[in-house]
Amino acid sequence: MSLLSKSFILTLVTLLITLLLLPKAASYLLSSVLRSIGWSIKKKTNARREIILARVRAEEEEFRSKQAKSSPRTAAEDEDWEKVDNSALGNAGNGKPGDDEWDGIIGFFHPFCNAGGGGERVLWEAVRATQKRWPKATCVVYTGDHDVSKAAMLERVNTRFNIQLHPPTVVLLYLSTRKYVLSSMYPYMTLLGQSLGSLIVAYDAFNLLVPDVFIDTMGYAFTLAFSKLLFPSVPTGAYVHYPTISTDMLESLDDKTGLKGVNAGAGTGWKGYAKRKYWIAFARLYGWVGGKVDVVMCNSSWTSAHIKSLWGPSRKRNNKVAYKEPTVIFPPTAVRELASSIQVDLESERKTREPTILYIAQFRPEKNHPLILRSFARFLNHRKKNQNNNSQPTPRLILIGSVRHSSPDETHIYNLRLLAHELRIRDHTTFLCDASWPTILSHLRTASVGANAMWNEHFGICVVEYQAAGLISVVHDSGGPKEDIVVDLGDGATGFHASTEEEFSAAFEAALALPEEEKVAMRLRARKSAQRFTEEEFWEKWIGEVEKLIGMRKEQK
Repeated sequence: MSLLSKSFILTLVTLLITLLLLPKAASYLLSSVLRSIGWSIKKKTNARREIILARVRAEEEEFRSKQAKSSPRTAAEDEDWEKVDNSALGNAGNGKPGDDEWDGIIGFFHPFCNAGGGGERVLWEAVRATQKRWPKATCVVYTGDHDVSKAAMLERVNTRFNIQLHPPTVVLLYLSTRKYVLSSMYPYMTLLGQSLGSLIVAYDAFNLLVPDVFIDTMGYAFTLAFSKLLFPSVPTGAYVHYPTISTDMLESLDDKTGLKGVNAGAGTGWKGYAKRKYWIAFARLYGWVGGKVDVVMCNSSWTSAHIKSLWGPSRKRNNKVAYKEPTVIFPPTAVRELASSIQVDLESERKTREPTILYIAQFRPEKNHPLILRSFARFLNHRKKNQNNNSQPTPRLILIGSVRHSSPDETHIYNLRLLAHELRIRDHTTFLCDASWPTILSHLRTASVGANAMWNEHFGICVVEYQAAGLISVVHDSGGPKEDIVVDLGDGATGFHASTEEEFSAAFEAALALPEEEKVAMRLRARKSAQRFTEEEFWEKWIGEVEKLIGMRKEQK
């Protein structure tokens, strides 16, 4: 054993003994050391901060110069921004107009900002709302997408989500350590490995730039606690899409049906016992981490309930006077655009709608595409046995989703294509990877049914898109789609719930077999329900929460 290894082990053992025997003294010592490291990082990055801000000012001047020579923005764009401004100003929390002159830096921690999923839509809508509320602020996104320039990234955001951003005040800082949050790095104890790995990535981010406000929009809560320990004056915010651990995950270990996620039934034997103990211990650690977050936002009622349970006790202890429960901010969806561009009435039902089932979801295992493929195959087989349906067009299944290239996603979609071939539904199934927004819009206009098969989907932006486009939803009977979206608001059903292959198959058949008048009535009820999830609703609530963070930052100075 080398001298260096012996020294490291001795230091580690000494630290552990100190923590056990003198917890308060060790905590104070550790806190002091981390603050010293934070002070050093901030001092070291001050020069880069000035360079970044100078570059932002230069780009702003160049942008305005080009804008003056070109045509002004369209009336529709101006109307969008006016609505953001109207909802934001005067929302400072004290009834007085807010200060839109704040020119600090807001750091968004989102290492996979080019993934093209619902989480990325939230990120970029958050950046858009922040830009309009605080036009002089700089929005820094910490990303690991080295192969994408800022111009290409913003173009993709516009193409995929129809979100137009103000380029000068968007800054991408490229991380060199993103691999440490990949699940493939940790074949065992993946949750803990990724969480600790996120600290390495966060350290990388802070060494690029220390922001004035730090917000995690991807689910790496450990980075927020790390930020608070290094930089106590930097307010932290979390937009939680999905709790890293939950009581539902623990319950899934005892599931014998195989329907509750990728860990269903994994609680048997000594390995299952060890996994359960490990998850319980991790949940306690996760709860402690959540206690360090200043402002917590959740994307659904389901997520909020779990975060209250996990983070609530620790946050109450740390903020006995100022404690506030998580704010539910539903993810933004292009409800208005979909409603205005897609017709829902008897005429469109007869001329435009086709017997097509649409599933919009990233091509990842947790989205459970195999369940939809098997359910569709069962539905087609049952349909073939019904002689009365032979004269009608054969229904189609269209799967649309983003794929993280050079990742397991590519293998996953290859296996899905093989499964479609084995189920003999290949001729009736279409896979579309990384489709543009106009392509998605086209399929939303012509499809009849929208599906979602993920167990405990945290929210389900695609389900809201289905509703806004007038599709009849068939969703998993759990999570956000069940609790928040596909609900009866008093007028009648807005879709169907299912859990098993048999239930999904029956729901597809029931949805497509509805009489025209009933189909149109359900589509209109769904569209009305979708009005709860507009971009404007998101902007207003997002700005209100970020206002709190900026207020904390001002108080620190």
